[in-house]
Amino acid sequence: MGDYLTNMSDFDATLDAIGLLCPLPVLKARKRLKALAPGAVLQILADDPAAVIDVPHFCLQAGHEFLGQSQAEGHQIYLLRKGS
Repeated sequence: MGDYLTNMSDFDATLDAIGLLCPLPVLKARKRLKALAPGAVLQILADDPAAVIDVPHFCLQAGHEFLGQSQAEGHQIYLLRKGS
């Protein structure tokens, strides 16, 4: 997980969920992940305070790997790797 926390620019696709409230960021992430190959990394941009809990929980439940999160100006950045 540390590699991604130091290089948050290593990803295959981005989902801009800024302005969306729970559960929309996770629902849109699920849809976006379907189009990606197993092992691909999705970057999610979100400003919903619940995403801090929802994104890691979604990864755990859906079999994806939560790679980490960082703070940007006005939003958070989440990285997750699609499971098989």
